[in-house]
Amino acid sequence: MNVFTKIIAEKLAIPDGQVESTLKLLDEGCTIPFISRYRKERTGGLNEVQVAAISEWNDRLKETARRKETIISTITEQGNMTDELKRRIDECWDATVLEDIYLPYRPKRRTRASIARELGLEPLAELLLRQREQNPERAAERFVGGEVKNAEQALKGAQDIIAEQVSEDERSRAVVRQAFRRGAVISSKVVKAKRDSDEARKYSDYFDWSEPLRRCTSHRLLAMRRGEREGILRVSISIDEEACLAQLCRHYVHGRGPCQKLVEEAVDGGFHRLLCPSIENEFAGKSKERADDEAIEVFRENLRQLLLAPPLGQKRVLAIDPGFRTGCKVVCIDEQGNLLHHTAIFPHPPQRYRMQAKIEVERLVDNYDIEAIAIGNGTASRETSEFVGELEFGHDVKTFVVSEDGASIYSASQTARDEFPNEDVTVRGAVSIGRRLMDPLAELVKIDAKNIGVGQYQHDVDQTKLRHSLDQTVELSVNSVGVDLNTASQQLLTYISGLGPSLAKNIVDYRRENGAFTSRSQLKKVPRLGPAAFQQCAGFLRIRGAKNPLDGSAVHPESYGIVEQMARDAQCSVAELMADKDRQKTIDIKKYVTPDVGLPTLSDIMKELEKPGRDPREQIEEFSFSKDVHTMDDLAEGMLLPGIVTNITKFGCFVDIGVHNDGLVHISHLSDRFVSNPADIVHLHQHVMVKVIEVDYRRNRISLSMKGVQQ
Repeated sequence: MNVFTKIIAEKLAIPDGQVESTLKLLDEGCTIPFISRYRKERTGGLNEVQVAAISEWNDRLKETARRKETIISTITEQGNMTDELKRRIDECWDATVLEDIYLPYRPKRRTRASIARELGLEPLAELLLRQREQNPERAAERFVGGEVKNAEQALKGAQDIIAEQVSEDERSRAVVRQAFRRGAVISSKVVKAKRDSDEARKYSDYFDWSEPLRRCTSHRLLAMRRGEREGILRVSISIDEEACLAQLCRHYVHGRGPCQKLVEEAVDGGFHRLLCPSIENEFAGKSKERADDEAIEVFRENLRQLLLAPPLGQKRVLAIDPGFRTGCKVVCIDEQGNLLHHTAIFPHPPQRYRMQAKIEVERLVDNYDIEAIAIGNGTASRETSEFVGELEFGHDVKTFVVSEDGASIYSASQTARDEFPNEDVTVRGAVSIGRRLMDPLAELVKIDAKNIGVGQYQHDVDQTKLRHSLDQTVELSVNSVGVDLNTASQQLLTYISGLGPSLAKNIVDYRRENGAFTSRSQLKKVPRLGPAAFQQCAGFLRIRGAKNPLDGSAVHPESYGIVEQMARDAQCSVAELMADKDRQKTIDIKKYVTPDVGLPTLSDIMKELEKPGRDPREQIEEFSFSKDVHTMDDLAEGMLLPGIVTNITKFGCFVDIGVHNDGLVHISHLSDRFVSNPADIVHLHQHVMVKVIEVDYRRNRISLSMKGVQQ
């Protein structure tokens, strides 16, 4: 068992054996979705979140190991490596402690201390630190000469050396670090010259703000740091410096006397000039990293919910991208999302061609056998929804409001240009709205997740971490649903376990040249899709109507033999077994346990036989806003209104109530009980009832509550 296994098992509270098995699977090139879905026996049933956490810790420890190699190499080249130092570095896996060990040896630019050492003043510094010399000025005279002009200069240089030693000493850093950990206060002040500017108004809450750093929420910290970056705020982290300095002096200053006074001055200088700023920067970085992680986690969970939003399914859809002056772009798309027709209508001011628009939409619904209408939730959405609600159709047509966040990004992208080279961005955007209703997951993977609009401060957090987290979220979401091998876009296939952009393109090219896939085994004919990639991807790709019905399920090809044996034992075909729930109930899965296949896999197989290729997403529901409320002027305190959750943050959720400004349900108003995480109470696009508790017209803010409101 290697050291990584022990560290990860302790950090994640997962048994050593499960961690070790998971690490081996990762080293073999297995993906997180594949491991969590098809290797439950080896991992002990770890879910994708646990497997992802193990993978992330493994990457983090590998990075630390590389850093240790660099440190060891550097110190060895300096000739300063000792057996004890090497042992300490080898045994250290805490990045902060590791850097403290390395600090005295780290190459640095010339400092006041290094200049003093070059002048030969290190022996004088050591003499002062021993604090036995009764006349340090006389002792310093022995070092006068060359560039050292007098004893005062010699003593100053010695103090610079002591100050740097204090700042680089591990115990000193631990003392100051503990002071920051216990009592650091973060403060922000407005830059006076910017106080009355328009851009400063949004930071007014932080013009004179302070609170303990450990209590500062991620959204407040990120807001302050953004204000600082924009030159509006000055942000600092401080501690009780007197108490901390007194503790350091007790360690370095022993008794009273002239040497002790010089050492105390050196400690004071080292603390204020070097040590305190260094640890403040460290805590600024750590607090920012912690805030980033929280913000990214909120974004990740919101994205997951959005990707797994209920799909309408393969229906004929009329999609409307609403607008006032430029009109409403209307498109008709078939069950596969292909564009059939597009036009523009102008039911709203300034044109107000309402009757012509009514006739046109009713005609399109009839001519193209439209089954549902999708309306984008942007400008004029509410007015367009009411307009559509007045129309009369010859058959039942459901209407849905669809989030259009990121649709404009997609419409101008290379992907959209490749799909619709002869259409303009308005048509592409409307098609995207319609497809989002049919299958949010398949459409949203075409857009950079940062542009989907469900995060907070996404441009302020670590972009590498954000990208990794969001890409992983998309991958896990896509694989949890599975995709139709014959209709999935290249973008959707890219996120399937074991594929990636190159193999996804090869699959689409093969499909275009050879027609629809008729079996999973046919994937092996795709260029460069070898046995390893086939193993990773096959279970997540579905083929509807395949000759082998298992190709349309989540049963992995490596388990087909088990199902075939079950069918033989039940004296029927695989297709008959999958269609007969009574036959399935007679199967004793314990009979099929082998050294490689256990009850977890067999249980999953039985679930698939019961509902082959089942979609884990919920059913979509219709929604309508209150007919009495259209703008903020229509709102009154105490009103109960229907709304749709549009975004979830650490401090609450935003709800669209149909007045063009989303209202905030603060975390304290989400429930009658205490709420620590808003995501435990609400999810994206959830239909909720809210109460209006305040309308702030000056700042265009609406405060809402769900407390005591029947949902």
